Amino acid sequence: MLRRIGTAGLLVIALTACAGNGGAAGATPTGGKAAPPAPTPDSSPSQVDPVARALAGLSVEEKVGQLFMPVLYGTTAGSSSGENQARYGAPTPAKVIARYHLGGVILFPANVKSTSQVVGLTNGLQRASKKVPLLIGTDQENGLVARMSALMTDLPGAAAIGATKDPALARAVARATGEELRALGVNLDFAPVADVNVNPKNPVIGRRAYGDDPRRVSTMVAAAVKGFADAGVAATAKHFPGHGDTSVDSHTGLPVIKHTRAQWERIDAPPFKAAIGAGVDAVMSAHIVFPKLDPSGDPATLSKPILTGLLRQKLGFDGVISTDALNMAGVRQKYDDGEIAVRAVLAGADLLLMPNDLPKAYRAVLSAVKSGRISGKRLDQSVTRLLRLKHARGFLTGAPAASAAKAAGVLRSAEHRKLAARVESAAD
Repeated sequence: MLRRIGTAGLLVIALTACAGNGGAAGATPTGGKAAPPAPTPDSSPSQVDPVARALAGLSVEEKVGQLFMPVLYGTTAGSSSGENQARYGAPTPAKVIARYHLGGVILFPANVKSTSQVVGLTNGLQRASKKVPLLIGTDQENGLVARMSALMTDLPGAAAIGATKDPALARAVARATGEELRALGVNLDFAPVADVNVNPKNPVIGRRAYGDDPRRVSTMVAAAVKGFADAGVAATAKHFPGHGDTSVDSHTGLPVIKHTRAQWERIDAPPFKAAIGAGVDAVMSAHIVFPKLDPSGDPATLSKPILTGLLRQKLGFDGVISTDALNMAGVRQKYDDGEIAVRAVLAGADLLLMPNDLPKAYRAVLSAVKSGRISGKRLDQSVTRLLRLKHARGFLTGAPAASAAKAAGVLRSAEHRKLAARVESAAD
């Protein structure tokens, strides 16, 4: 999600990356040597199935809360904000997390002041989540979209990496990015972009993509997924089923992709297949209409034929499906904020990113569960995928604490700065 949201102290709870600008629990990362500090799945002889144990310990209200990742305001977990109070009925990020049993947080530039402050923020947010540790995410694609750029190494974006034609560099950059994010307490990145940018007039993807060749993009995406896994950070391929051939920004309008099913198979699908094959943790939906894949006129985020039929059943993805930000215009043209959240879950989404009206969306999903419109089984499927992602990344039963001192030795390290220079040189 590339839209600049709000004012100073903006803090976002959940997972994102907007479709114009912006998984899978269950999918275990493959390939590559894990970095020494990378976490391992938490388990013990007495915990044969920690995911099932965690699920059984949640009430219906807590399960519904696990799906949501809204925008909050504040630079610390205890920052009191009139906007938080007005929008959510609670003054601080910590109290909003507790009120709605939130499953994750997403950070934006307004949340970033210094290394010690971000470490304090992420540790404080984790302490506020009493039963299940949070997914703490951000959009650190590098290049055009780099939320943590005030603190992190200025690594090249996807277009520059694609120009090198070297997947080893894509993997190395993803690993370096993941290492710096983990040092700050961030455990999920909304990257890599898996769109194939075949439209030169695309206003929202462009250089955020690895290029316009499906084969090269696929190779780079798979390498990046493995690089994030090397660093112990969850990766998200976006924006499914493919946002590369549009001249409309889904932040402000509703793009229509006119590819045939055969064109989708040839152009758009391969990078997502490659990401899944590489063990990607999450996949983000796009707020785009794709008539040849679903003639209903609904955007992919609300389309069961696309999210469940194609992504789950055809491509075999059983990880976390995240919506793109639900405050974007592309998804808000036909339904109100409560109905949007319900329809996204019914379509197959697990993570509801940045609802425009959190209280309304939360109440709507909870009501749909209690009425049976969303079955208990369907709710448990989504929560299980989210818990499985946390277990795969090693923090289902206890969130790791970040350290400002350790982060200082990782952020903008000489090794990472040399990597950035090497990529830039190879891209020329």
